[in-house]
Amino acid sequence: MAINIIGVGLGRTGTYSLKLAINQLGYGPCYHMEEVLKNMNPQVQLWSEAINGNSNWSAIYDGFNSAVDWPTAGFFRELLKEYPTAKFILTERNPETWADSFGSTILKLIEGKDKAPEKMHDWLDMVTLVLAKSGFPQGVDRDGLINGFIAHNKAVKEIIPEEQLLVYQVKDGWEPLCRFLNSPVPHESFPRTNNREEFWELVNSGS
Repeated sequence: MAINIIGVGLGRTGTYSLKLAINQLGYGPCYHMEEVLKNMNPQVQLWSEAINGNSNWSAIYDGFNSAVDWPTAGFFRELLKEYPTAKFILTERNPETWADSFGSTILKLIEGKDKAPEKMHDWLDMVTLVLAKSGFPQGVDRDGLINGFIAHNKAVKEIIPEEQLLVYQVKDGWEPLCRFLNSPVPHESFPRTNNREEFWELVNSGS
């Protein structure tokens, strides 16, 4: 089983909705940070090794056909080399609203590490390193978030071949996604989920 679809948009750009959509189209199971939370052992160690340049992608993505969200999005260069024929999806949104969403969810979670259950500390350490790799070091301010977001998206567009990349906003629904994947448009509504309240529910499920 190899990864055929790779989401390279950062977290808080509709990645959970994209995961559900990919599964609904039959290209799943789709890997998401949720899988790391559910399986911290061995996933956290595998990603920590990948950060240090010792990646084992077949072990990380064992049982999955597609992947979205962090940590995946932080490794788009490596994943293009590993899966050179995959299709890549860059989920985007307004940089300022993204920074506000990120700041009230993921950044708040990282900054509150000391209040998190001890069993989540290694996961939070790994996430912190993935964020730094993605252009968001500890202590980054709102302007830094906005600039980092723009820089990530720019780098993806420069590195991923244009014919393999869909630049996409989940608000646009099924049509662009299905056209890119050569898939018929479902009759069901496009899944829209993982607002800020749902983010915290997802995190707390792993604590």
